[in-house]
Amino acid sequence: MKLVRFRYNDIDRYGILSHGDVRELAGDPFVGIEETGAVHSLDRVRLLAPCLPSKVAAVGLNYVAHAREIGMKPPADPVLFLKPASAVIGPGDGIVYPPGVGRLDPEAELAVVIGSPARSASATEAARAIFGYTCLNDVTARDLQSRDQQWTRSKSFDTFCPIGPWIETEIDPGNLNLRLRVNGETRQESTTADLIVGPAGLVCYVSSVMTLFPGDVIATGTPSGIAPIKVGDTVEVEIEGIGVLRNTVVSPQ
Repeated sequence: MKLVRFRYNDIDRYGILSHGDVRELAGDPFVGIEETGAVHSLDRVRLLAPCLPSKVAAVGLNYVAHAREIGMKPPADPVLFLKPASAVIGPGDGIVYPPGVGRLDPEAELAVVIGSPARSASATEAARAIFGYTCLNDVTARDLQSRDQQWTRSKSFDTFCPIGPWIETEIDPGNLNLRLRVNGETRQESTTADLIVGPAGLVCYVSSVMTLFPGDVIATGTPSGIAPIKVGDTVEVEIEGIGVLRNTVVSPQ
């Protein structure tokens, strides 16, 4: 199932994407799926970020090659940081290049979407708590990250967390091809088989620190190949079995 959040006639709704149409849902899809009977053509709706997380728990240095790329050793435990809900945008929305930032980097990531509350979850409970998977772009002000020596400011600007285009609930995340393209040129390419800690293990780890709620997101880390982007660039995160998350870098309004 591909779960979408969409806007139609100025109302935000959830739906199931099927053969180019969106079958509208009533209520909260994390509680139960109930179709209204209304069907919309995909080209007549605006796709939104597919969930509304209370928090995005992100993981740094979760690919060995990326850790080596920036001159760091793979950590003994996952490196956690948070991206605020205010950073979340959907497919097609603009990534704003903030004033005063010298280098802006996109980072392609597999995102885990939580479907039921998880606190200190066991391996079995963690697997059950996962609703599905989507694409995420962990946009980073790289120069601020180096200057601050911690990651909050560099990863928390508004628009720095594109998510989408939908949540796929029926894939095995163990070996998915992942790519990041800028203006059609591939910058990052890897597979989720190279993750140091996989999705269920991350749910266990993160939930030992903070309670995860339905709709919350865990960003699993980015592979090697980071490089800067500029205003006007189109950035695509593509993950096998999910789809393509596409955003354009824009100047501040």
